[in-house]
Amino acid sequence: MSNARNCPSFRTNPISSHSLSRLVYRSKQRGYLELDLILGNWVENHIHSMDANGIKALVHVLDAENPDLWKWLTGQEQAPDSIRTNHVFTAVHEKVLNNLDKHASPETHAIPGQEWVRGWDDFKRGRDGPIVGNQ
Repeated sequence: MSNARNCPSFRTNPISSHSLSRLVYRSKQRGYLELDLILGNWVENHIHSMDANGIKALVHVLDAENPDLWKWLTGQEQAPDSIRTNHVFTAVHEKVLNNLDKHASPETHAIPGQEWVRGWDDFKRGRDGPIVGNQ
């Protein structure tokens, strides 16, 4: 993070370099690999250009629970208004959806608002079948 002091927004941003480093760490070490990669990379690329309001919006996103945030970002569930109107969430959400559209086959997409397939044999059990095994 030594390049943070050279960034023009750092000189006008009242947030200390240590605080920014802590937010980057928080975004990369959530304990949920997919979110670690998505949020960590996005935050690392954008945090030094954020103003105080951007930092507050980021903290609000980072305060969300991992399972909820993952479902909101991937479109499995609709995020609550307080998150959906957050400009940091919106930017990350758009990036995730663009990457899904670019790299995933349309046949693998879930119906909007529906959970993704939980396992390889879900089609045999049906949606009302019992959840067994490590699920």
